[in-house]
Amino acid sequence: MARSGTGRRASDTWEGSDMTVVMITGASGGIGRATARRFAADGARIGLLARGEKGLAAAATEVRALGGEALILPCDASDFAAVDAAAGKLEAEFGPIDVWVNAAFVSVFAPFARIRPDEFRRVTEVTYLGAVHGTMAALARMRERDRGAIVQVGSALGERAIPLQSAYCGAKHAINGFTESLRVELLHDHSNVHITIVQAPAVNTPQFSWVRSRLPKRPQPVPPIYQPEIIADTIAFAATHPRRKQYWVGASTVGTVLAQRLAPPYWTATWPAPDTAPSKPISPPNPAPTTSGTPWTARTAPITAHTAISTPEHTAAAHRLGSLSGSNR
Repeated sequence: MARSGTGRRASDTWEGSDMTVVMITGASGGIGRATARRFAADGARIGLLARGEKGLAAAATEVRALGGEALILPCDASDFAAVDAAAGKLEAEFGPIDVWVNAAFVSVFAPFARIRPDEFRRVTEVTYLGAVHGTMAALARMRERDRGAIVQVGSALGERAIPLQSAYCGAKHAINGFTESLRVELLHDHSNVHITIVQAPAVNTPQFSWVRSRLPKRPQPVPPIYQPEIIADTIAFAATHPRRKQYWVGASTVGTVLAQRLAPPYWTATWPAPDTAPSKPISPPNPAPTTSGTPWTARTAPITAHTAISTPEHTAAAHRLGSLSGSNR
């Protein structure tokens, strides 16, 4: 396996065996696709799972260009049978899955009173149950071998909800509760399968172009905005150190957890961009094969405290920061 940018192979620190086979849901764009590129740089063999075949094809090309191997797995994360079948295909092609990353999601930007029941259900099925389904498929295989790492892509909005994203915030809160419950079960069983969650800040991804919106102006991420590669770096770090309960990316994530009285400013920050069409499909079947949302690229933060300390020589500092933030409880 090729060495990562830190000068250390993933297998040097991963708790199990060589980390060679990775499944990523939501791999056609945004954080999922950035994560695929990050693991590809380590020479991983990667299952790319999503509905958007154009985005998957582009992601596979990027993975191969970086020295990894890719298997395209068109699939809806809300369909457990399809997810489980995709896991079987990946293992038949590349071998046992070592790491599973749940990044699939959809959302809808609207006041709760303007969200239809079927829309709320769809967000819940993909964002929350998609993570549940991926975890089920992973555990069914990892527990037999008593090794593996599962990384959930969480959100600061799963710690402190904001207006206009009730379905998404509810799903991310649910992922937190589900993951904590399962983590304790695995600890009780002394399992060598570990599960952790990466709580992401606002990220510059294409979602703000394709998510259904009923707002009078185009929504934007709540600043500060980070590039998806920063979250991908943290996901790779979490996969090699999966015993930790959570990883918080960016000072804004810590601030969000603590700032219980900032709902009005969050509401205001969601309304600044030019007008857009009032309604779009909740998630297009074939989103454009872009890697990130370009409108805010110039405003994205270049690094986070976690990225700065997550090199091998600063691992101890990373552990101390995690304990201070409460992520190791």
